[in-house]
Amino acid sequence: MSIQTISTTPVAGQEPGTSGLRKKVDVFQQAHYLENFVQSIFDSLDSVSGQTLVLGGDGRFYNTVAIQTILRMAAANGWGRVLVGQNGILSTPAVSCIIRKYEAYGGIILSASHNPGGPDGDFGIKYNISNGGPAPEKITEAIYARSQVISGYRISDAPDVDLSRIGQAEMDGMQIEVIDSVSDYAELMQSLFDFEAIRSLFSSGFSMRFDAMHAVCGPYATRIIEDELGAPKGTVVNAVPLADFGGHHPDPNPVNAAELIAYMNGADAPDFGAATDGDADRNMIVGRNFVVTPSDSLAILAANATRIPGYSKGIAGIARSMPTSTAADRVAAVLKIPCYETPTGWKFFGNLMDAGKITLCGEESYGTSSSHIREKDGLWAVLFWLNLIASTGKSVNALAAEHWSRYGRNYYSRHDYEHVDAGRANALITALREKLFSLTGRRLGSSVIDRADDFSYTDPIDASVSEGQGIRLLFADGSRIIFRLSGTGTVGATLRVYFDRYEPDKNMHDLDPQAALADLIGIAEEVAGITEYTGMSHPTLIT
Repeated sequence: MSIQTISTTPVAGQEPGTSGLRKKVDVFQQAHYLENFVQSIFDSLDSVSGQTLVLGGDGRFYNTVAIQTILRMAAANGWGRVLVGQNGILSTPAVSCIIRKYEAYGGIILSASHNPGGPDGDFGIKYNISNGGPAPEKITEAIYARSQVISGYRISDAPDVDLSRIGQAEMDGMQIEVIDSVSDYAELMQSLFDFEAIRSLFSSGFSMRFDAMHAVCGPYATRIIEDELGAPKGTVVNAVPLADFGGHHPDPNPVNAAELIAYMNGADAPDFGAATDGDADRNMIVGRNFVVTPSDSLAILAANATRIPGYSKGIAGIARSMPTSTAADRVAAVLKIPCYETPTGWKFFGNLMDAGKITLCGEESYGTSSSHIREKDGLWAVLFWLNLIASTGKSVNALAAEHWSRYGRNYYSRHDYEHVDAGRANALITALREKLFSLTGRRLGSSVIDRADDFSYTDPIDASVSEGQGIRLLFADGSRIIFRLSGTGTVGATLRVYFDRYEPDKNMHDLDPQAALADLIGIAEEVAGITEYTGMSHPTLIT
């Protein structure tokens, strides 16, 4: 075995987004593409000699091929040890957990999260730092800068490592440990939640359906929910990770998890339903004929946190991404704790957690978590809800209704316009920016725009500034419309429009959300000209 330096040239477009670099599989399969980016990661870090790296992915197509390449490159670049999940499987929350538990230097996660898989699907790669969270902008910017000038990469010619068996191997002086993918994460969950109470819940006849969507959470949910908590076998469905996610879109929302929604709306529906996404960092919570919005889920968990052993002493604060509804803000005000509004992207929560400013955090895109790791965590959220149901004896529906009765309801929805021509999508945002000043104070129908701006965030810990994070129309009655281009797609652009309307009257809490938001939806079209710019008369996805 020997170390080789392979000559290469820069590849355009290797700029990490909010969740790393995501492209179509055939792009990553191009000669030197993956290697260029991995070498750019390594070159952008301080000395990695002798350090520990965590490595794994969600099992999608190209996962194991990429892992073998990264192992050979890690050995050639002087890493001392790599902890890799058995069969290359590690959920995103598990990677964060393992980095923190073993005090690793960092980790590489191979996933495109909720994006489709398979040979014609998407692939992704991102680097997480020593706190277990996604690399901050200063690192991702350095990675991108390096990728534009790279001239060579280092790689070993060693043979592939057997990832199917737990144990140790050696490659050019680097130790490789193939570890159980679930055990460390399951141990962490047991330290946070009352497993005995949840066991008693299931033994009393409580029923559940967990849809793992043929993605990475299947082994985690099966081990924890069925094996450790005693849920009946078959509670976890679509539990075997598949390279193409069974041909489905592994995004836990009412549209892409339609099978679960139909089951929960049936006459024989179980008490509780849940789903997670491709890499297990997103979640959807479902009651009978009722879907909990991610914004409401964050608020409900925060309001009830002291019922959970891991949070019994209270929470330091809450953070939410800017497009997420203000439901959590109302809980924070009652609890007299801070609530921070950050840009979209989990990396913005890391500094707040490391500084002890927040305990719980969440995004409207079905991501919720806490300071136990530095990633969003789908199965953690499901276990939190199970523990809450066990401690209160109340259903999902009852807990939501009780919450709205106390805090009021935030009617909330996101409209996605997918695969829009990038030029036209950017033109829409540019036109909105140009008219922001004229929008402030404007009356549209019965609503008055109190403020219109382009969201900018100054990190309260390191003072870094993130600008251009989304156009906000903030109304005098507390309602909001937000326009933002997503950074997680791989084809064209995705325009996301968010609607948030607060309703304090408990007699008005049973409206259809789209009907409750109809005025705001009309205003968004009037102000932004969505149909004109996108060529679409309706969103491609409503959640």
